[in-house]
Amino acid sequence: MASQPTLKQLRYLCAVAQSLHFGKAAKACFVTQSTLSAGINELEQTLGAVLLERSNKQVLLTDIGRKIVARSQHILGDIEALKEDAVRAQTPLSNPVRIGIIPTIAPFILPRVLPTLHKDFPNLQLLIREDLSENLASLLLQGELDVLLLALPYPVNNTTSYPLFNDPFVLAYPSGHPLDKVKQLRTRDLQGQDILLLENGHCLRDHALEACKLQSSQLSLAFEATSLHTIVPMVANGVGISLLPEMAIKAGILSGTKNVSTKEFSESGVWREVGLLWRAKSPRDSEYRLLGQYFKNKSPD
Repeated sequence: MASQPTLKQLRYLCAVAQSLHFGKAAKACFVTQSTLSAGINELEQTLGAVLLERSNKQVLLTDIGRKIVARSQHILGDIEALKEDAVRAQTPLSNPVRIGIIPTIAPFILPRVLPTLHKDFPNLQLLIREDLSENLASLLLQGELDVLLLALPYPVNNTTSYPLFNDPFVLAYPSGHPLDKVKQLRTRDLQGQDILLLENGHCLRDHALEACKLQSSQLSLAFEATSLHTIVPMVANGVGISLLPEMAIKAGILSGTKNVSTKEFSESGVWREVGLLWRAKSPRDSEYRLLGQYFKNKSPD
């Protein structure tokens, strides 16, 4: 009997297609790079087709590879839907939910939501993974996560998005900075300023620039950080100014920090939209919407 492709091999292929990098794909699948590479080689042998073009500098999908990836994503989604069918008729939020959350949201909203969730749904086991949007999206499509909490819009095919609330950006600057004298702060006031942003890969960076109608070329990027908690002391020490999400400020990210002032923008639309994202075919759609209501009810005041 001829061998058949395995779900594990399909997950490996989809992971590589997401990042076009064997190392990153192996990390996302929690296996070694050699294991992932062997799995894809076996898949190519089983199908009798070359799915990836490999070189020392890059990895590309072949034409048939793109078709196989698209079909694989559907197959993996159907498998997760099959598993979730078994819990559809059970008590809402009584089974584990694997949720992925980006690091610029997780520490500022989870402490507000988890106590109420635990009280109202004592049997719910919320399994939380904190990571960048790109990695979380890959895990969602592979069936390794059930739902994501992130900034919208985020381009992921075959998913349902559920907007929760808008999270305004607030200017943070060292006390005495010239912008302190600006009475009506507008996004154009940031042009040419020394600004501190998160490094590439964090969607907060892109959303902040988009909300402020700015390009990186219009700014003097003084420093790029891996977390908001790194940016705050840099602002306090006069390295530059930054854009912080309001939810982080209300959660106390500036507590105990001296020499940092904040100012809201006078124009509308300077915010990011926070929401949930899950696979479009999930039979637990109503549960995720219910979960969304808890996050919405605990949104920053």
